[in-house]
Amino acid sequence: MLQRKFDQVVKQHYPNAKDAKDTSIHYLGKMQNEHKLDISKVLMATSVCSDDINIPSTTFFNVLFGPFIMGGLGGIPFVGQTGMTAFAHHIPDEGSAFIFYGPHIGVTLDGDLGKMYRPRQEETGNSCGALMLALSRLQDSHYQPVLNENDYQQMKLEESLLPYREDIINSDNPQKAITEATYDIIDKKIHEYVKTCKNEFPVDKVALLGGIIINTDYGLDDYFDAKNFEIVDLKSL
Repeated sequence: MLQRKFDQVVKQHYPNAKDAKDTSIHYLGKMQNEHKLDISKVLMATSVCSDDINIPSTTFFNVLFGPFIMGGLGGIPFVGQTGMTAFAHHIPDEGSAFIFYGPHIGVTLDGDLGKMYRPRQEETGNSCGALMLALSRLQDSHYQPVLNENDYQQMKLEESLLPYREDIINSDNPQKAITEATYDIIDKKIHEYVKTCKNEFPVDKVALLGGIIINTDYGLDDYFDAKNFEIVDLKSL
């Protein structure tokens, strides 16, 4: 009953979102049946936020090798070209590569985005915490992120979001807007790193699935709003 209620709430904000576990099954089937990838030899990389709440979001983790973790705060692939190269070098012999990426956002039964009830906590907390912190700072027109080694990822995340600042703070739903902007940043970086590191891959094709993870309550299934699924032909890059 509670899951059905969440389904209605999620669809108000993300009408195309589907249960995250069903999403995993759907795209594993596409990779295997339509694109003839041997699922038993697929190495998975993720570029999702390091937030612990994202671990159970999909069943990809239970089926594929890996994951090779590319994402840090917000899901930005902080491993860069070196990390993408390392991922390429770890692919099984005669295997395949799959990258799952995107930011996450919480939702409550009241329809509040950017919030969720975490395990064994009575009050709601931010999700994504890094993005909601960035939002609170970017809403101050005088704020500028200053890079420092003690908070490098958060500062780089905020720096990456600066070009989207006005659109985010003027949006009807800034929490959703900053999440969408972060997806754009991650998507561009993943494509950039795949292209610049294409010669490091021992395979001709790389499967990509990008979108937004939508966190619900503890113990309930999360959702995934898929924005991009493609099989990148490395020879054509």
